[in-house]
Amino acid sequence: MKKIFLSIALVSLLASCKDDFLDIKEEGEIEASTFFTTQQDAMNGTNAIYSFLRSWENSAFPYQFVFGVPADDVVKGSNPGDASFINEYDNFTYTVSNDGVRGYWIGQWQAVNRANQVISKVPAIEMDADLKNRLVAEAKMLRAYFYFNLVRIYGGVPIFDGLQTNYNIPRNSADEVYNFIISDLTSAAAVLPQSYGAADLGRVTKGAALGLLSKVYLYKRDWQKAYDTSNQVIAMGYALDPDFNHLFRPAGEFGSESVFEVNCQCSAQFGGSQYAEVQGVRNQFGWGFFTPSQALENAFEPGDIRKELTILRNGETTPEGDLIAMGDPQSVTTYNQKVYVPTSLNNNACGYGSIQNIRILRFAEILLINAEAANELGNTATAITNLNKVRTRATLPGTTASTQAALRTAIWNERRVELALEGDRFVDLVRTGQAATVLAPYGFKAGKNELFPIPLDAMDQSNGLFTQNPGY
Repeated sequence: MKKIFLSIALVSLLASCKDDFLDIKEEGEIEASTFFTTQQDAMNGTNAIYSFLRSWENSAFPYQFVFGVPADDVVKGSNPGDASFINEYDNFTYTVSNDGVRGYWIGQWQAVNRANQVISKVPAIEMDADLKNRLVAEAKMLRAYFYFNLVRIYGGVPIFDGLQTNYNIPRNSADEVYNFIISDLTSAAAVLPQSYGAADLGRVTKGAALGLLSKVYLYKRDWQKAYDTSNQVIAMGYALDPDFNHLFRPAGEFGSESVFEVNCQCSAQFGGSQYAEVQGVRNQFGWGFFTPSQALENAFEPGDIRKELTILRNGETTPEGDLIAMGDPQSVTTYNQKVYVPTSLNNNACGYGSIQNIRILRFAEILLINAEAANELGNTATAITNLNKVRTRATLPGTTASTQAALRTAIWNERRVELALEGDRFVDLVRTGQAATVLAPYGFKAGKNELFPIPLDAMDQSNGLFTQNPGY
């Protein structure tokens, strides 16, 4: 049933732009000046934004370098000699010239450009008015997501609201970027439908826009709006998948818990995502990178079923019948089970695990956002109720926390184990002020490593308009 968005049109990534980091063209591209004239062009241009969600930059190495490895829950993985440069992210020794820092930056701007092409060009096309409005809303929702990534990793960045005549502008403040994100999400949520038919699975919905908006408010510590917005999502009919293992298998894709999910169907023309392949069991299913740490194992409470359904171990047999037998004796021996695709379901036309969808936002996180906001507002009863819904699915008893401070810690730890290996731990530590303490043994320096550096070439190309992040 995965049929969406892979009729991608390779649109010019700003043919008029002189900044290299915003002007990386793709093979087979179509110049924007001759595109965006028909309804099909509008669809193809929007689909090109979606295609980036499954790209190397957004879901594989660069993404894992900045969202995964710096956390205490993820280690480089593989064997010690394989891609040892990744250790720079674990010990916070990366620099302004690091390829991962640059790769993630470039990728997000490419995606922003795709969104801006749609937002700027589609309104002038003669086409079905409702579809036109919806496609622009989808582009705004996705642009907000890319800017949310940028601001959490690099801090304030330039705001490009549509196509520009001058791209050489200073960085906006982080607050200005957050307000821009909120504006996009609010606008998108007012237009997007609550659901689609089977042929459009993976297109962003009203729930996705509001869910991401509630998370943005969480980062801004706007507790009332985070609470109110997450309540809107809760009222939409989402539900926890009662089976945590099923949730991450292909059969669980686009289920009741899916709020924002990337469709990664393998296709002959575009291949599949490498999100699962780079993390798969080394020399059996994949490359063996970005694997669970001992610290993560220790974070699970006794009896928590999520521990063994998150951590895949050499020598075990999965519920689906695969014997885990890595082919590299020097490799780590534990892997991310959330990205595991059973052998019987793998599509060999693409790389291993190419069909594995990427869960960006799940209903479990919405409940935890609501619980955290409720607790900060003094609504202990609601916080406990929603926290316990997540714990009950994990076969854990209700929380024993009763004070605001104890409940805050309990919610933070629940986010850690529920969302383990999903890219939230590092930025959660930063936003909650725990990073300086938790990550100090790894080399984290307070006042510096909360953000990554602006890449050197972007600094150079700004002609002095960019100010580098502190400490770099």
